[in-house]
Amino acid sequence: MALCKRGVQCCVTTIIRCSYPFQGISTVSTYTPILAYSRLSVLSCRHYSLSQGRLGIFQRASERYEKFLEHRFPHLYILYTTFVKGFRLMVHDVRETKRIRMKMLTQDVSLKELPYREMETIILFRKDMIKAIPLVIISIPPFAIILVFTLMCLFPRQLLIRHLWTPQQQQDFQRLYHEQRCRHRENILKGVAWSIPHIKEWTLRSHLLTLISKVQSGAHPSVKDISAVRGVFSGQPLGLTGMDSGHMRLLCSHLLLNPWLPGFLLRRRLRAKALDLLYLDQALDTLGQGQLTDTEIREACYLRGLNPSSLTTSQCREWLLQWLQLSTQLTESETSLLLHNMVLLSVNYPSS
Repeated sequence: MALCKRGVQCCVTTIIRCSYPFQGISTVSTYTPILAYSRLSVLSCRHYSLSQGRLGIFQRASERYEKFLEHRFPHLYILYTTFVKGFRLMVHDVRETKRIRMKMLTQDVSLKELPYREMETIILFRKDMIKAIPLVIISIPPFAIILVFTLMCLFPRQLLIRHLWTPQQQQDFQRLYHEQRCRHRENILKGVAWSIPHIKEWTLRSHLLTLISKVQSGAHPSVKDISAVRGVFSGQPLGLTGMDSGHMRLLCSHLLLNPWLPGFLLRRRLRAKALDLLYLDQALDTLGQGQLTDTEIREACYLRGLNPSSLTTSQCREWLLQWLQLSTQLTESETSLLLHNMVLLSVNYPSS
């Protein structure tokens, strides 16, 4: 054992002599482990400096490449920066969703118990994955990546998630989606009007007739007007459990969902959408509307059926306050009113 130890010391001494040939290290007894540790530290620092230097060269080359694209190919530069930023945001969403899911598992927390921003992240990520999964499946076969890139360029709205849209595409697609929603609003109001004779309670029938007449005449209803008919949306004929398939298809078209699924799937998707809105509203009411930025306010309004592009931030905040005043009063059995409220409360806003 002593011989092995002495052999190791001799080897280390030889290394130190070779490394420092002009220093007076003559015997093994002058060697200490501190000298070897210092030598290793110097080598590590040199290696780290080289890595940092290579990283700096790569960053400078990347910056020059971006400047070249910006000056010579401005459209390609926009696509390049959009893809890079979008990919980073997508990776961030994946990590954040994983963290929230682990939190839900370890702390036994359900979706409706999450804070507002975490709940919104889960809901939007789920929506993005529904769009991204078909594209991933298409890209599995060999040499299919060329087809995938071609489809992504030809159909960005249908195949790309929101993070990979350019700023101009985000505005155009948001306007297009809102136009699609507006096409079904009149038919939804007519469907509600046609259901009035099937309401048994005379008071609810009278309030609903007054509300629909007011909305169809171009006036913006108050929260009190809509709250007076909330009992209609908990059972027959406008509740999620008693709604006919034709009216469900209209609501799915307005929500940009596939309206041609079987009736039980339509009912299930509408219920899931309504519960997501209810839980988001409860979490937002707990957080406080004043804690949201202007961008978050506009995104929240668009998610609930209002087009914020032509409105001021104060108008968006006022409308969202009206929405929360109503939604925080509802129970899970009355969530059908939230889906109809996306039409009732937004179709004539901000007119009075």
